[in-house]
Amino acid sequence: MISRGERVANYVILSVFAVFALLPIVTILGAALGPSDSGGTAGAANFAAAWEVGRFGTYLRTSIAVSAFVVVVSVVLSVMSGYAFGTMRFRGQSALFYLFMLGIMMPSEAVAVPLYFDLRSLGLIDTFWSVALPQVALSVAFGTFWMRAYFRASNRAIVEAARIDGASTWRILWQVLVPPARPAVVTLTVLVFMWTWNEFLIPLIMVTSESLRTAPLGLAFFQGQHTSGFTLLAAGSVIVATPVVIFYLFLQRHFVRGLLQGAVRE
Repeated sequence: MISRGERVANYVILSVFAVFALLPIVTILGAALGPSDSGGTAGAANFAAAWEVGRFGTYLRTSIAVSAFVVVVSVVLSVMSGYAFGTMRFRGQSALFYLFMLGIMMPSEAVAVPLYFDLRSLGLIDTFWSVALPQVALSVAFGTFWMRAYFRASNRAIVEAARIDGASTWRILWQVLVPPARPAVVTLTVLVFMWTWNEFLIPLIMVTSESLRTAPLGLAFFQGQHTSGFTLLAAGSVIVATPVVIFYLFLQRHFVRGLLQGAVRE
């Protein structure tokens, strides 16, 4: 039983951490809504000016397209590979799984340069695929680990009952195991979306066309053009971060549930 003093101390500590976490956000929002450096605009007009000058409409469309592709492909492949590693036994299983784990242990900075030359030899540099496919590979590595842990901890009796009823492997996966795994799948979806949306290095190396720049990359170029205009930079930062915040708020209940259920456990 937690005493009243311990409860108060917990709330105080959490409040202090909340202030430290929210202070930068409040500062950026205050700067974005305040008067511009030139004194010409204020409030919502700063976002309109940043949107037009920074061409964030083009960058956001690219980021949405890349993120949607990476999330859908990565989650589907992760569910299938996690199911295979978590419920099946086959030759070379351990070696192949540890090969997947290299994708988690290997930072993108270490593979960016050789990956660039590989994609250039395939004629994919400065295309949508040069931005999306590397991120799919990186996300599937973590997704396989995540979903494998969930399927290993799933109720085997349900799987055996489905097999006795004549259900195929494909049907067991999508109709028996995936519906209860919704929190784990949603948590993986949110994580992959945030990682893909915030990815900076791969788009920076792989594309040169302005139309293929993602939102974080576009914000970096926008910052280079407006190093003295902090108000427009703050407005641009809010514009780039807003889709991630909306996506998380929309799925936060399932996201928290997936974490609380201990999706990654053996």
